[in-house]
Amino acid sequence: MITTIAEIGQAHEGSLGMLHAYIDAVAKTGVTSIKFQTHIAEAESSLHEPFRVKFSKQDETRFDYWKRMEFTVEGWCEIGTHCKEVGLEFISSPFSNMAVDVLEEAGVERYKIGSGEVNNFLLLEKIATTGKPVILSSGMSSFDEIDASVAFLKSKGIEYSILQCTTSYPTKPENYGLNVINELKKRYGVKVGYSDHSGKVATGISAITLGAEILEFHVVFNKQMFGPDVSSSLTMDQVSELVAGVNDISIAMSNPVDKRDNSKYADLKNIFEKSLAINKALPKGHVLQFGDLEAKKPKGYGLDATLFQDVIGKSLTRDMEQWEFLNSEDMS
Repeated sequence: MITTIAEIGQAHEGSLGMLHAYIDAVAKTGVTSIKFQTHIAEAESSLHEPFRVKFSKQDETRFDYWKRMEFTVEGWCEIGTHCKEVGLEFISSPFSNMAVDVLEEAGVERYKIGSGEVNNFLLLEKIATTGKPVILSSGMSSFDEIDASVAFLKSKGIEYSILQCTTSYPTKPENYGLNVINELKKRYGVKVGYSDHSGKVATGISAITLGAEILEFHVVFNKQMFGPDVSSSLTMDQVSELVAGVNDISIAMSNPVDKRDNSKYADLKNIFEKSLAINKALPKGHVLQFGDLEAKKPKGYGLDATLFQDVIGKSLTRDMEQWEFLNSEDMS
């Protein structure tokens, strides 16, 4: 089964009520999992952190922005409970050790390591103590850096998977890196997926077709909304479309077609394939030429159309009317 992860990120804009509305909306799309980001400004940032994109008119600093994205421990516990109530796997990306403590209290089921945290071994050590499975996002990491993080997780006996990701919002087609999906599979031999920031349904479908077993994508209620990831996100209608497509592709990939055996098409072949016929009235003794022949449905009423070369040059043994089917006994 393909794991589909709807990433809320900061789409809630710091509103706990909005976040719960996202949980209910996502649950109706058919995704398997929902992912959040758990921020504690004092633990992860400082006033020296620059804005990635200066988009907010209400936050003086990036630190202020992260502060506005925080929720209390009680709020996170409510989030975890709500996810379970609607049947969504509860995943979050912590950005500090303190955030891991909060998520443990809230009952998080799986940890996602954001692209900028892949080599934060302090955080990886903290997460490893929980024993819970981990998803690594490879966005800003080289193979050497991923190797180091994978070795660390393996040394701790932690189950992990890896996502190909391009840290660009929105990601342009030339930067999708879909080729990396199978490179990661070959290199690490674990479940590999794709974290999409293109804001397009087709990208996720392509990733699944190319072997991704996990698909993560940002979601938003409306692409006119405020926030840093809106242009990289899918609407709920797009998510529903994507999930339906992913499920169809998953079924298709699990049921390969054997083109060596077409026996199940026997009845259809009799309907659609054709028999040889003559296209004009011809007298007995006429020597058949290519221009005398036509192929007409259905198959089986005359010689197969594939045999037309065998009848050219043969003589008719009887007078024949236009459009009659041509059989072996009609020629000598």
